[in-house]
Amino acid sequence: MESLVVIVIKSLVFILIALGAFGAVSLLERRLLSWFQYRFGPNRVGPLGLLQPAADAVKMIMKEDIIPADADKTIFWLAPVISVACALISFAFIPLSSPVEIGGVEIPAVVSNPNAGALAFLAVTSIGVYGMALGGWASQSKYALLGSLRSTAQMISYELSMGLSLVGVFILAESVNLVKIVEAQKDLPFILLQPLGFLIFLIAAFAELNRTPFDLPEAEAELVSGYNTEYSGMRFALFVMAEYSAMVVSSFLIVAIYLGGWNPPPLLDFLNLPPILWTFIKFAPFPFLFIWVRATLPRLRYDRLMTFGWKVLLPLSVLNLMATAIYVALS
Repeated sequence: MESLVVIVIKSLVFILIALGAFGAVSLLERRLLSWFQYRFGPNRVGPLGLLQPAADAVKMIMKEDIIPADADKTIFWLAPVISVACALISFAFIPLSSPVEIGGVEIPAVVSNPNAGALAFLAVTSIGVYGMALGGWASQSKYALLGSLRSTAQMISYELSMGLSLVGVFILAESVNLVKIVEAQKDLPFILLQPLGFLIFLIAAFAELNRTPFDLPEAEAELVSGYNTEYSGMRFALFVMAEYSAMVVSSFLIVAIYLGGWNPPPLLDFLNLPPILWTFIKFAPFPFLFIWVRATLPRLRYDRLMTFGWKVLLPLSVLNLMATAIYVALS
């Protein structure tokens, strides 16, 4: 058993990584969107605009914190905290590297490594929908309430396809422990054995994160700003932080489950790079992909979004599961 001091230190390190990645990805999105749209991005604060996230934090702290008169103040305050907490807690299950040896003692590079780590991750992230649902309900606003209802229906619908797409990986790895899943990909990443499952998981991740073209819970042109319409100041910033932190965590999860985690790619193992560096190299393309899709695709109509989830992704995820089971049974 690890000592409490080691667990606390690892938790602080992982939280700093998550928050640092949140600031970097938020800045990266603004720079890339400006590049895609042929305009200037943030370039005033700090060299090349690198201090823009710090300026945004100061701006949010100084903004007036408004609470609607008829709102349930306790739930209104608690909703963004739930969203951020779930995003950060889920990061505790992500293994970033093979065990690190310090003073002759091997320390796992993961805060929490339960036997059902992948299921624990899905359980924690699924609780995050309560932040949106409660935020819209507690605001006592018809626009916020509609946004929260839409987000709840969307996330529940796409969680089914996401969970089923992972079952194929569990069958191949013969485990639901994330560290063992990474170790099972030492010779061959599961993306080569589960290309359909990877595609389903990636699309479902866009919907779970409310990213374009699945950003219906916000839908500024239709519902003002959805579930966070009545939020301002730091409470609004917490919702934004939860979205970007969840995007970072989901990218790391994809790396661990489908890309072999810290294992080097089969043809590049001669480079002998540190394991954690391989994790971040594989992680880097996914925030770019999320941002690129946002700049490229329009928002789906809500009925088409739900139809796609139930009539396309869900049957494909079941088909992928059946094909994987048959493959394992015959091999």
